[in-house]
Amino acid sequence: ALSDKPDTKKDKVFVAAIEKISAAYPSDIEAKAFLGLYLWGAGNLNKDGRERVDKLLNEVLAVDPNHPCHHYRIHLWDYQDNKRAINSAARFGQTSSAIAHAWHMPGHIFSGLMRYADAAWQQEASARTDHAFMMRDRILPDQIHNYAHNNEWLIRDLIHIGRVNDAIELAKNMTELPRHPRYNNPVTANGSSYYGRERLLDVLMKYELWDEVLSLSDTLYLEPGDDEKSKARLALAKGQAHYGLGDAVEGAADLGDLTRLLADKSAEQSKAAAEAEQKARADKKNAEDVKKAVKEARERFDYDIKRLQNQAAELRTLAAIDARNPSEAIAQLKLAEDIPKDRLAQLYLKLGDNEKAEELARAAMDQGIGQVEPMANLVDVLWSIGKQKEATEQFAGLRKLAAHADLNVPVLRRIRPCAQAMGCSEDWRERPEVAADAGKRPDLDKLGPFRWQPSPAANFSLKTADGKRIGLDQYRGKPLVVLFYLGAGCTHCLEQLNIFAPAAHKFEDAGIAIVAVSTDDEPGLRKTMSLSKTSGGFPFPLVSDKSLAVFKAYRAYDDFEKAPLHGAFFIDGKGMVRWQDISFEPFREPDFLLAEAKRQLSLDKVPHTKVSADEPRSAGH
Repeated sequence: ALSDKPDTKKDKVFVAAIEKISAAYPSDIEAKAFLGLYLWGAGNLNKDGRERVDKLLNEVLAVDPNHPCHHYRIHLWDYQDNKRAINSAARFGQTSSAIAHAWHMPGHIFSGLMRYADAAWQQEASARTDHAFMMRDRILPDQIHNYAHNNEWLIRDLIHIGRVNDAIELAKNMTELPRHPRYNNPVTANGSSYYGRERLLDVLMKYELWDEVLSLSDTLYLEPGDDEKSKARLALAKGQAHYGLGDAVEGAADLGDLTRLLADKSAEQSKAAAEAEQKARADKKNAEDVKKAVKEARERFDYDIKRLQNQAAELRTLAAIDARNPSEAIAQLKLAEDIPKDRLAQLYLKLGDNEKAEELARAAMDQGIGQVEPMANLVDVLWSIGKQKEATEQFAGLRKLAAHADLNVPVLRRIRPCAQAMGCSEDWRERPEVAADAGKRPDLDKLGPFRWQPSPAANFSLKTADGKRIGLDQYRGKPLVVLFYLGAGCTHCLEQLNIFAPAAHKFEDAGIAIVAVSTDDEPGLRKTMSLSKTSGGFPFPLVSDKSLAVFKAYRAYDDFEKAPLHGAFFIDGKGMVRWQDISFEPFREPDFLLAEAKRQLSLDKVPHTKVSADEPRSAGH
């Protein structure tokens, strides 16, 4: 393989060798494909180099139109000249329909061309393919590379084309997905739990779904982490919602939360600066170096402080508008630098500055070409300031752009007068059409489900050391943790069992039972029980699966090595696997598993959110 650093001697020697092979066998398309791959992979291609690679790959595709080199041809032109790769984007998924990434990469091309409906279709195909694979083979979502990235990108595309309900549904599903200490940890910024919360806030704030912000703010869907950034973003969203719904009292409370976060961050900055100064002086630095150390310490906090100041200024603007104090509102707006232009346009519209509102609405649409909400916002502003003729002209373009949009959201409800003036019915969207260059598309439902869902646990009936049978059926209605361990001879397994034993009462208090499945026979179970550090043996049953049939049914088995694996599973009362860990080493974190089990069970009690009734996505004229 090529080295990570482009243009190294090793890379050049390797590419030269592939070039010789390709020259010696000019009719061998695989040699050309590999040469194109490695020339691209070596990096730093100029225009001529890019054209050379493209020529090579097109020679391959002329012989085999379904060759997988579509993949790196897409990479070749992604972020460079996306339109050059449309033909590969249209075909790649169909060449490898069971591979989610083959559907995902074409989405890059269509997004780059601002064809967001086509991009959303590709990313949805990828998500559905991943879901089908994971549910079939019992793999948790974030164990798959690129899963969270694909789904958060899909949500962004759904937001762009106005599929608000689907964006909410998928964002919530990402938040619901099983969490694990090694992957999908809510603290990290690249997993499903993080992206789900962030994208859910994105869609709710973009489409001004204030009731939904408040109804979900006390649920796990919008629950902030321990970090200041997520707490501040939720406070801002709640403040916007409260002021948007006319509740200035609660809005002021949200502003108070932001103000406290800002004060805490400022105090943290001052403390860091003082410590930096103290250390510099202790190190006998000169006056200039002391000053530099203090400056650098303060600068580490500048970005976060500025963000908090902007967020607080936005809520102060809303408070001033509510109090009918336009001069104060405008003063605060000048301090709030990060407010999106579409939202700024609505604020200036409320303040009666029509010219500024129009200017900002146009700028927002220029930044969001191909997106439903900025264009609808411009139609709304133009109609509101009396420019009905231009509003109707923009609306005509919006009808096609919003072919997939949910209409019952505030920004689209506001433009109903414009639709009525044009003689449109309540559903004014044009019928969606698939572009001729988008490729042959399969039925999305046949690729897989839109949401990931847990898979049913395999049934079992196994004997304890005293011959008593214990089976999954007897736990119907009661959640269950199943630990697969490799017998009394596995010291790591014994460590796991002895870690879970003291926590067993906590699981029981939560209504969750524990069963441990062993590779041992009945005498081996008795030996394991004798090695318990708990008086009287382990406080949960041990059962024998000497044949490994249940290990294999739960995929706690290495088919290549022909050996059992460690496994930990959480199964709900309906017999669905809600969480799992399969590994070469046992899972040793009972507190995490208990918390995650409780979180998974709490999902069943959260009400479903839907912002609009189901509507046919067809023309309404």
